[in-house]
Amino acid sequence: MKIGFIGLGVMGAPMARHLAGAGHEIVTVLNRSPLPKDLRAAVVASPAEVARGSEIVITMLPDTLDVERVLLGPNGVLEGISAGRLVIDMSSISPIATAEFAAKFRQAGAGYLDAPVSGGEVGAKAASLTIMVGGLAAEFERARPIFERLAKNITLIGEKNGAGQTCKIANQIIVALNIEAVAEALVFASKAGCDPAKVRSALMGGFASSRVLEVHGERMIARTFAPGFRIRLHQKDLNLALESARALGVALPSTATAQQLMHACSARAGGPEADHSSLIRALEILSDHELSNGKE
Repeated sequence: MKIGFIGLGVMGAPMARHLAGAGHEIVTVLNRSPLPKDLRAAVVASPAEVARGSEIVITMLPDTLDVERVLLGPNGVLEGISAGRLVIDMSSISPIATAEFAAKFRQAGAGYLDAPVSGGEVGAKAASLTIMVGGLAAEFERARPIFERLAKNITLIGEKNGAGQTCKIANQIIVALNIEAVAEALVFASKAGCDPAKVRSALMGGFASSRVLEVHGERMIARTFAPGFRIRLHQKDLNLALESARALGVALPSTATAQQLMHACSARAGGPEADHSSLIRALEILSDHELSNGKE
């Protein structure tokens, strides 16, 4: 089928490649990212034209305002959408805004799924993402063959639009707190005179083992903070968590602490574009100890 794909960044480009490799025709509009050389796609002038030339439109964009501009702005997807078409937003954005966007497309006779992903650049390249979906079951089943080309774990969270985004926020809370926990443990162990690499290796065999300890613990020790997932994007996600918690009357004290540590990292030169594992830098400053200083 013809699939419109808007947002060919770190995550979107490999996702679009998988769909093209499965035989789908990709229609896109160039936004912030250039067309990857190894992606065959028809490039049109506007999101509205993407919608006119596609059966399904997928968006994979950084933030709520980006999605709003592409979907509802001048020459946006809504202007070109036809009844019976389906919009799938795979960005991580506000659940409240998502419900509002979905309502506008349903008024136009189109379907709408919010389907944010987890797994990062590695998962996007390996087609092993986790997809959390909000929307009608029939629309979910229509999109399932597409999701299966991109992910290993696909779940319809609920038939209410915004359910997928709520699940993604929960995911980002857990990831942030895991990153903070791993960073605290490694700084503690290192300043106590232990080799953090050996501590990490030992912990990987016990109940403290986690994907964050495996991947981001190694990044922290090796000081490899080139982005897989930029700290500014995780800041955005935790802002969504805290805003939603405020509206719901839910206390998220540890999430607020993790966000403050990310703010401290982001304030440093180049900080916002570093990988979110660089949260450890804030704890190193507070502890006056950097893992790369070696054993004491």
